[in-house]
Amino acid sequence: MMDTPEPVLIWIPLMKDLGMSWNEIKCTPAYELRGILGALNEYEELHSMDGYEDSDISDMAKNRPSIRQSWHAYKAKQAKYNEMIGKENKKDFSSLKALKN
Repeated sequence: MMDTPEPVLIWIPLMKDLGMSWNEIKCTPAYELRGILGALNEYEELHSMDGYEDSDISDMAKNRPSIRQSWHAYKAKQAKYNEMIGKENKKDFSSLKALKN
């Protein structure tokens, strides 16, 4: 086995996650491959906690407090990208309405 990080950190993720062929990888400059992998990593982080709600995180944080830090990083990244594309964050004030009644 080779003692180099490229097969594990670059080639296999490109083949497995993006479906690139060995020939496509060989024909693509290294800086482009690193950029593609960076974008893939950003995408995976951006969607890493899709489907969870604040209540789910609170329950999980009882056993694993570090999950809160991951959750806040996820929410910050979501807000960053929503702002970049001009998507407004919809605030949910339903709980305030319930308090008012």
